[in-house]
Amino acid sequence: MGAGGETLTYRELEERSNRIAHLFRSRGLRPGDHIAILMRNQLEVFPVVWAAQRSGLLYTPVNWHLSAEEAAYIVANCGARLLIHSASLTDLAEAAEAAAPQLRSRLVVGGSAAGAERVEEAIADLPSTPIRDESEGYYMLYSSGTTGRPKGILPTLTGQPFGAGLGIDHLMGTAFGFGPDSVYLSPGPLYHAAPLGWTFGTVRNGGTAIVMEKFDAEQTLRLIDRFRVTHAQFVPTMFVRMLKLPSDIRERYDVSSIHLVVHAAAPCPVEVKERMIEWFGPKLTEFYSGSEGTGFFMIDTPEWLTHRGSVGKAVQGVVHICDDAGNELAPGEVGTVWFGDIRRFEYLGDPAKTAEAFNDKGWNTLGDLGHVDRDGYLYLSARRSDLILSGGVNIYPQEIEDALTLHPAVLDVAVIGLPDDEMGQRVHAVVQPAADVTPGPDLARELIDYCRDRLAHYKAPRSVSFGEVPRLPSGKILRRQLLADYVDPRRPHSAGNPSRP
Repeated sequence: MGAGGETLTYRELEERSNRIAHLFRSRGLRPGDHIAILMRNQLEVFPVVWAAQRSGLLYTPVNWHLSAEEAAYIVANCGARLLIHSASLTDLAEAAEAAAPQLRSRLVVGGSAAGAERVEEAIADLPSTPIRDESEGYYMLYSSGTTGRPKGILPTLTGQPFGAGLGIDHLMGTAFGFGPDSVYLSPGPLYHAAPLGWTFGTVRNGGTAIVMEKFDAEQTLRLIDRFRVTHAQFVPTMFVRMLKLPSDIRERYDVSSIHLVVHAAAPCPVEVKERMIEWFGPKLTEFYSGSEGTGFFMIDTPEWLTHRGSVGKAVQGVVHICDDAGNELAPGEVGTVWFGDIRRFEYLGDPAKTAEAFNDKGWNTLGDLGHVDRDGYLYLSARRSDLILSGGVNIYPQEIEDALTLHPAVLDVAVIGLPDDEMGQRVHAVVQPAADVTPGPDLARELIDYCRDRLAHYKAPRSVSFGEVPRLPSGKILRRQLLADYVDPRRPHSAGNPSRP
């Protein structure tokens, strides 16, 4: 663990996960059954998840930043028969238990909790040898829920014996060079797909995982230097935080041990990526995919430098760009991104949402807009739900956010479309000021002019307000929350009245 320094050896992981696997069997859990995990980034996550993985179970990590109602919905919806939680999250776990009548057991790690058994006590007398019927399990993740209630993505268990591994485990070894000498830094929350999958894939490939309790820009550099980290994975907002550290802090730490930096989860501003390449070297590889596990795109630094802004070519699936009528578009034309030649999935208990995700050809979409160039490289524009329509023209918030994100007065920024009597919608920027910056009309005017110097004038914000930008720990902006705050006058927000210079 990055800050606390606790360690777990392979032998300890083997013995503890075997004991917990025996516990699962003793509670009647069989291959295909479901458990939920409500835990912070802590060492105890790993034996629990490996036990589920080797027992053929489906397991759902629950985002502990959710409200009690949202977390309870996921635990109930996934059909978990057993819930394991951190002692510090007891209130959330109790709310989930009350809403999930199918739960048969609630266990706690890292302390004690009323109404819950301590895992350490429950496994104390159980064998440290494998259960007899080991088989590969699978994580069942939920969509981020930025545009509605989270949707459970139901995987198909392979039925293979434990040790066969999952697709991501093999991809990390073959395409990303993970092996016994790898030291992987994971700065993200383990309830998200990439931090969970890549941390466990590191172990599958024999490497060492360094897990941060939470992201901190300087601590990230300190850990890279201390542990001679070879592989790391970030989201673009983390890049921005590191780049905005004072130069003397950035130069204090040696990052030369890095072989590969992987980034994903959100489009990366071109200037941000260029500066990271200058700092870390030509070691950045980007991928674009979704928890649904359909399309997968990848691009390394040499390719990206000749196709700036692209998320790469398809490694899995075939890309199709279509208009609203389903007609395929020519290279360079923006439309909905669809993936063909894919493995079908379903959203648990929601046939309507599942049907919406596929077209009559069996292609799947995640709801993103983009285009491909003549070489087949994909460029993303926006989520369809984020698109701003102003005066009949499509405006993509990401382009404006990219222009503002490295301004020295900006700590974070989100762009939304607010109702406008004349234009239908107007471009509005919510700016979280950097420390020691005084927000107000003068700064709003400066930021608008800054955008106009870099973008077409119609894309520049017509108004700016100052306040916190709500994000998921994965880096995704909660635009739904922002829109609710700014459009509904009954809901107060921290930004005060928007400045319209």
